[in-house]
Amino acid sequence: MSERAEVATSGVDNAQLGILCALIGMTAISVQDMLIKQLSGDYALHQIIFFRSAVGVIFSIMILQWEGGFAALRVPRLELHLMRGVLVVVANMCYFAALAVLPIAEATALFFIAPLLITLMAAVSLGEALGPRRIVAVAIGFGGVLLMLRPFETSDGGGGLQLVALLPIVAAFAYAMMQILTRKLGISAQASVLAIYIQGTFLVVGLLFWAVAGDGRFVEGVENPSLRFLLRAWRWPEPDDWPLFLGIGTLSAVIGYMLSQSYRLAEAAVVAPFEYVALPLAVFWGWMVWGELPRPASAVGIILVMSAGVYVFVRERRRGRSMEAKKNLRKW
Repeated sequence: MSERAEVATSGVDNAQLGILCALIGMTAISVQDMLIKQLSGDYALHQIIFFRSAVGVIFSIMILQWEGGFAALRVPRLELHLMRGVLVVVANMCYFAALAVLPIAEATALFFIAPLLITLMAAVSLGEALGPRRIVAVAIGFGGVLLMLRPFETSDGGGGLQLVALLPIVAAFAYAMMQILTRKLGISAQASVLAIYIQGTFLVVGLLFWAVAGDGRFVEGVENPSLRFLLRAWRWPEPDDWPLFLGIGTLSAVIGYMLSQSYRLAEAAVVAPFEYVALPLAVFWGWMVWGELPRPASAVGIILVMSAGVYVFVRERRRGRSMEAKKNLRKW
């Protein structure tokens, strides 16, 4: 049986609910990114990741009890769940390391090659439909991302691409591959199960970083802010920072569940463009917290990518109505 046939027979296909879950998840991500950037000057990335997952896994376990209990954690193809966890760890580490240096809107825009990759990779690996109109919409969105990035211009206007700008692109590839696996695994696994395996992977990786670099031995003499963020020593959070850590953990549970659910319920090519809602949110947080405003070209790029995402949704809804009408006609 083909991958597409497996998805079709599973009954997991609810485009509108999947899109709603994606919008909630991406809103939570934008707030989380803002909080992590706030903490990036004082705490180690792996410490933030560990605390985030420690709180998030508690909420995920609570949801798991509603979706079938601990027995649901016994899943087929465990190796794919572990691979998915490793991919999301790579995506997060690379993206957050870049976030410590780049403006939040720029880092988010660089990462947003990911939904385009998901849309294209889904057509190849999952056999999901990718008609000419959707291809055009994806191309317009990709053009908008390039317009925002201006990849051959550094922050001082010179030529060449800053190396730190490559980190969100690496994160995008890892994230796209992870979400394709989510669509495969969502046939037989609940969203809470998918979230718990990811949270568990983060906890293990955070502990490994603490064991190897938690005392800050590797940060001495390091000038690069991204590497300092990654290798800085652990320290007990200040009282004023505890609400930020707890907020990041709670948001992590919301993100893990909502995004896993979105890719279980709808085709990847339908859900992926709606992740672009994080772009205007990133601009908002950049302006509100750090006084950063996008350049005119960036504003045009945001309009393009948002327009492409809305078009894909409208097109999918019309196609769904057309298919339903044809089914009803055949009944008569």
